[in-house]
Amino acid sequence: MLVDVYIDGASAGDPGPSGAGVYINFRNGQVESHSIPLEIMSNHEAEYEALLLALDLCLKQGLKMVSFRTDSKLIDDAIEKRYVKNKKYQLYLNQAIEKIDHFDLFFMKWIPSNQNKQADALARQAIRKKRK
Repeated sequence: MLVDVYIDGASAGDPGPSGAGVYINFRNGQVESHSIPLEIMSNHEAEYEALLLALDLCLKQGLKMVSFRTDSKLIDDAIEKRYVKNKKYQLYLNQAIEKIDHFDLFFMKWIPSNQNKQADALARQAIRKKRK
């Protein structure tokens, strides 16, 4: 069964307090929402952290076929090309590829931010959790 996974990272400042949002739709009526506070980091770093956390959640659940959605062109391009221009993100990409290679089927698709509202709200909620 193919599962849809929506991811987003957000920062309050660049760098600033950050959060990751992961929304998993199992396509059987079941969904999962994860709002994970992160350390102080840039928005791009938060996007990568959201990707890694989502991959971990899927692997822990034994999911084999996943379709990831992100509104980050940076993430989508890096995964598609398996390349980063900015070497600052190389370790993130390496970790992501290592995890991705455990899936039988993995898709990454860029979507406009208005189609990623659940993950965005979860990422912003995580920033508020961290501040309390």
